[in-house]
Amino acid sequence: MGKDRYSHQVAALPIRLDDERRVEVCLVTSRTTGRWTIPKGWPMKGLRDDETAKVEAEEEAGLVGAVLRAPLGSYTYWRRTRSDFRLTRVDVYALRVKRQKKRWKEQSQRTLIWVPLLEAADQVLEYSATI
Repeated sequence: MGKDRYSHQVAALPIRLDDERRVEVCLVTSRTTGRWTIPKGWPMKGLRDDETAKVEAEEEAGLVGAVLRAPLGSYTYWRRTRSDFRLTRVDVYALRVKRQKKRWKEQSQRTLIWVPLLEAADQVLEYSATI
């Protein structure tokens, strides 16, 4: 799949260690369906994909941290449009969260939770597809 506007998104996988040094992941609800997901969006002109993932995490969850420059991996999902469904590939970048802002852009539009890594996988309702 090419990296055009209709087939490619980028996401942040926000992670931190809890008090017992176990990995936790931050999930946010989507604005349209309310399903749990990770912060994601379209590539931004003038920014590398890892930088875009960092911006999305800050806008959607108020998260600030260091992002890895190489993607951890990717997944695909069927994105609903007004007239059909589009298979969309999402490249995922790890974000080691250092802090959360008190206020952020989409705070009133989303809910967020921190959950253990395996529970995060169970919570996410975007279904993978194979090409």
